[in-house]
Amino acid sequence: MPTPQDDDERRRSALVESLPEVSDDTPLMAELRQDARRRIELRGRRFPRPSETRVITVANQKGGVGKTTTTVNLAAALAQSGLNVLVLDNDPQGNASTALGIEHSAGTPSIYEVLVDGAPMHEAVQESPDVPNLFCLPATIELSGAEIELVSMVARETRLRGALDEYLRWREQNGLERIDYVFVDCPPSLGLLTVNAFVVGREVLIPIQCEYYALEGLSQLLKTIQLIQAHLNRDLHVSTILLTMYDARTNLAQQVAGEVREHFPDRTLRTTVPRSVRISEAPSYGQTVLTYDPGSSGALAYLEAAREIAERGADVDGGETAGQDAVAAVDDAPHESGRLVPVGTHSPDSSDDFPAQEDQ
Repeated sequence: MPTPQDDDERRRSALVESLPEVSDDTPLMAELRQDARRRIELRGRRFPRPSETRVITVANQKGGVGKTTTTVNLAAALAQSGLNVLVLDNDPQGNASTALGIEHSAGTPSIYEVLVDGAPMHEAVQESPDVPNLFCLPATIELSGAEIELVSMVARETRLRGALDEYLRWREQNGLERIDYVFVDCPPSLGLLTVNAFVVGREVLIPIQCEYYALEGLSQLLKTIQLIQAHLNRDLHVSTILLTMYDARTNLAQQVAGEVREHFPDRTLRTTVPRSVRISEAPSYGQTVLTYDPGSSGALAYLEAAREIAERGADVDGGETAGQDAVAAVDDAPHESGRLVPVGTHSPDSSDDFPAQEDQ
């Protein structure tokens, strides 16, 4: 006998099939069709709950690739879809805390007290005012000095992991719902804060910008993950790569995306996040794009990426081989002066010269 879920799936499928077909010659129409499909498929959908808490570290020592933006928007998308999500803001800039509307002025209980003073995490965790079931451990300006203070401490690499484990036990003992996802936002470096993030995580999500130098430094990041695997966290593995700032109108973005998918076919999400003014504007209002403009292309892209992460689960390969295979893939990729060179691409001087695509 058909269930309500079956009826809902049939209804969604029928609506998607009714959308007009488009060709690659009409990129604007293709984008409009894609947004319409995402609205039909994703609006009001509940994502599957993982069998245990998934801890995902969002890392890339290259700045400006969308680490914080990806962290907060994936977290908001999963929380809106019925899951309990915790964000650990491990970046002294505190941008994730800002985007989630979390108080993080100087003196606010934060991740600094947890790392340096050993304070219980539950005393500093706050709930987002805009998204139910979305929690955040904020970062304050004091965290900028934590790297130096951690150097002389015992078990300096595992302090965040111990604090998170204790927090999850505290929730269970107090009858609170289990946290389904933990996202750890990292600074653009490979210092002790990032090492703590790698040790606390089980999975690594790497945002990659669809522009030149996309893989610059990625090999070093993956080798660092290998070292963490060997000495501090054998469960750590690269599970997900997300392409950000994608502009389908440019040959360059398509070629970079093609190269990344060729070298990381199983880890790269099908979903790409477009360049979007709405995504950039949202943090200035203390919001994620999911609450600032839920119908925008950027919000729908992050919602679909969240569904993909929820449905695909952790990388089945896992363990040491995931990091080693990823390093080999980067080392085998065509490079020029440390830069990924997409097959058949032209020089930067002759790249497409029209402005980035924006949501209106």
